[in-house]
Amino acid sequence: MGIAGKLAVGAVLLCGVGAAAFWILTEPVRLDAAEIAAVESGNPVKGERIFWAGGCTSCHARPKAEGDAKLELVGGVELKTQFGTFVAPNISQDPTDGIGAWSAEDFANAVLKGVSPSGEHFYPAFPYASYARMKSSDVADLYAFMKTLPAVAGKAADHSLSFPFNIRRGLGLWKLLYVSPEPVVALNDSATEAQIAGRYLVEGPGHCGECHTPRDLIGGTRKSRWLAGATAAEGNGIVPNLTSGEGGITWSESEIADYLETGFTPDFDSAGGTMAEVQRNMAKLTKEDRAAIAAYLKAIPPHPNGYPPRQQPAN
Repeated sequence: MGIAGKLAVGAVLLCGVGAAAFWILTEPVRLDAAEIAAVESGNPVKGERIFWAGGCTSCHARPKAEGDAKLELVGGVELKTQFGTFVAPNISQDPTDGIGAWSAEDFANAVLKGVSPSGEHFYPAFPYASYARMKSSDVADLYAFMKTLPAVAGKAADHSLSFPFNIRRGLGLWKLLYVSPEPVVALNDSATEAQIAGRYLVEGPGHCGECHTPRDLIGGTRKSRWLAGATAAEGNGIVPNLTSGEGGITWSESEIADYLETGFTPDFDSAGGTMAEVQRNMAKLTKEDRAAIAAYLKAIPPHPNGYPPRQQPAN
């Protein structure tokens, strides 16, 4: 065999090894037996708290739904991003169009691992990168509460994504880079119980970092600038800096907690845009939960604004 032939064989072998490595590295990872056992039974009363902390209705209820209609999780909300348009699915208890046929194991794998019952990666528009930090007991409670919600027929549209983002398998590599159950902020030894509880709510079910942290070119959060604010996923808006760094919030713990409860800022302004929906969810948590969130936000490292400065219009 000549040199050209040997090079061709080598190239084929190299491609084969690369393809095999890609396939192994991108294999969806599911919960192990011990983790599954931890989500076999849950308390629906406790699960309602996690439901509101997780903001499930914000994406999965019909737009502008009010009252009991907010619990009809038929999906359909569109999130238009630089990667394409993501559509929130039906997660009601309808067994065909929703998740009514899912087992507790299916549900836990979706929330904690971002893996569907059929073994596919979910896109991280579903914020499992944050939910991965949730306690198994809270996932079990959430599943139990979800089972009490109504079944609503109607299948949401598919995502509309361009190549290569429409290849789900590649998300296995993305998960290796960005999904971890470990806390983002390492609180010091003197951290209070409230700060630790707030870290869990903010970094886990509350998934605040998904919007309030700047992202890199492939959509991963820049944890070195955690909660520093970001350019909005849609349009040209900005998401505020939640740290005490330059351009961030200067409110006291009590003022933050009051805002989460009432929607009014210390300057008598009110929550607007998508934050208004988040605030209404937070208002359903306990007073202690809101105080814990505020304590954590005042304890995290300060960062300057994570979004580009806005240009002033010319005179």
